[in-house]
Amino acid sequence: MKVICSLIIASALAAGTAHAQTAASATAPAPAAVTTPELLYTMEQSVTLPSTDTDWDYVKFAPGTPYLFMARLADGLTVFDADANRAVTTLPNSKGANGPLLLPQYDRGYVAMDDGSLLSFALKSLKVIARTQLAKDGGLNSGMLDVATGRIHFITGTRAAESTWFTLDPTTGTLLGTTRFPFRKMDDPATDGKGTLYAPARLDGIVLKLDARTLKEQARWDVGCNVSKLKWQASTARLIGACTGDKPAVFVLDPATGKVTARVTIGGGLDALVIDDARQRIVSSNYDGSMSVVRQDGPDALTLLGTVRTQFGARMMDMDHRTGRLLLVNADSTESPAGPNGKSVTRYHPDSFRVETWTPR
Repeated sequence: MKVICSLIIASALAAGTAHAQTAASATAPAPAAVTTPELLYTMEQSVTLPSTDTDWDYVKFAPGTPYLFMARLADGLTVFDADANRAVTTLPNSKGANGPLLLPQYDRGYVAMDDGSLLSFALKSLKVIARTQLAKDGGLNSGMLDVATGRIHFITGTRAAESTWFTLDPTTGTLLGTTRFPFRKMDDPATDGKGTLYAPARLDGIVLKLDARTLKEQARWDVGCNVSKLKWQASTARLIGACTGDKPAVFVLDPATGKVTARVTIGGGLDALVIDDARQRIVSSNYDGSMSVVRQDGPDALTLLGTVRTQFGARMMDMDHRTGRLLLVNADSTESPAGPNGKSVTRYHPDSFRVETWTPR
């Protein structure tokens, strides 16, 4: 009799448990459905250009034009017409081109060169004016214009101990001064146009607030990752930044407080960042073969819309602000096995350099 009672009790308990689980399942929220992503960008054109075994760095549009200036290092500074989908010319004496700065208001273009020199040319005619040595300890990385002071700054690439800024007159290219910072790697600063520069120190994970006229430090903020891109957004009075390294991200920094107010994870190996204000998008191109597309949901809110798959190594791009199209560059390559130091050697295939046009959807 005791055995029968025990069986009855156990059966009742099991039934009660099953009923409770069923009731809980009925009231528990269903997992969010995975939706089919939007086609954020689709490739419209791909043009292959003559090329050698060389890497490349910055590509930049001349403002308001279809002309994309591509710094292709050993292949020089090549101008590409995005409307006609063809290369226009490669500037003479431009081998070693790393970072162009294009200033239509001065009819000048300047190029940071990998031997530490600065190439200057007339933007309308593309006639080379001079190639002047600035750095004697390695290459220049890139440059920017500060509209508040009417000066341009060119910055050295990675160094053993400190970075050097060369300040010049944009009209003549005359050197006005040099400033050294105790950081191994600095990237292009952002300007608010009102007398303040915000400079990323990549390997230190900080942003410096500088007086635009004296370049004296006023504040510094830790952003928690290797910040390599920084842009001022006037409509929100915010800094839009992006990090490479082991914590790849796009973030928003409020300069009024020095606080990071939003952050989303992006693809690995970021090397270019654009802001499409018309579509409220921020896009990064990444070495891992992706473009990360982020939506701005207000001054301090970001949402990752999706990842557009490109090809491994496609890390550099710029946006045609007339159309919102993205022009992405890449080339085929072969990589050796890693050596004793853990590093491999990349060889780029001849005549494989491509300019891809990606159209927003």
